Amino acid sequence: MESFTYVDIFATKGIEYLLVIGALLLFIPFWRMVSRSGVAAKEAAEGIVPAVGGWFNLPEGKIYYHQGHSWAIPESSDVIRVGIDDFAQKLVGRIDAVQLPPIGSRVAQGEKGWSLQAGAKTIDILSPVDGKVVGINESLLKSPENIGKDPYGQSWLLKVQAPKVSANLKNLLSGELARKWMEGVRESLLTRMNYNLGAVSQDGGVPVDGIARNIDREHWDEIVKEFLLTS
Repeated sequence: MESFTYVDIFATKGIEYLLVIGALLLFIPFWRMVSRSGVAAKEAAEGIVPAVGGWFNLPEGKIYYHQGHSWAIPESSDVIRVGIDDFAQKLVGRIDAVQLPPIGSRVAQGEKGWSLQAGAKTIDILSPVDGKVVGINESLLKSPENIGKDPYGQSWLLKVQAPKVSANLKNLLSGELARKWMEGVRESLLTRMNYNLGAVSQDGGVPVDGIARNIDREHWDEIVKEFLLTS
């Protein structure tokens, strides 16, 4: 029987070492990919914010809320995208028409920015920022009923060039402060539903979309004044 020499053993072990090293080299990028996927999934999960009390979606992050229920998202150093929040679109319900200011016109924070038409009711919404209108969502002019489908994304309304971005954003709500504010809004609406609005909620007390269509004119005026801050 021929015996192995040290050279034979080292050659055999060397091949095994190469195989192990090769497997490790293949495993490392796989592990990194899995780790990145796990981190991305974790970040996505943390970014999913449950609806306030199961009623109104309120995304957090770089989104700022006006207490008249419009929102602002900075797109660049001086351009801000704006729209209405989930509370406003559920309060109004199906929107039949949107009246947006023309490009080149100016809007002012806390003053009428645009109007929504819901049946026979016209609802003014306050602008969250000051500035010049540099873009409008043309698709919503043609299909205003789509506002409720994605109020914080595809259903934005205006793009505003705002020279006082920092000052404007300081007057808006974000993060935990915005959530506490919306929880207060929910409680106020719940009180009104119990005492004034009658049967305008689904099973479990969650309000139906389009409360405006389910209350009389007197109560609607009160709701607009209290929650949307317009007369």
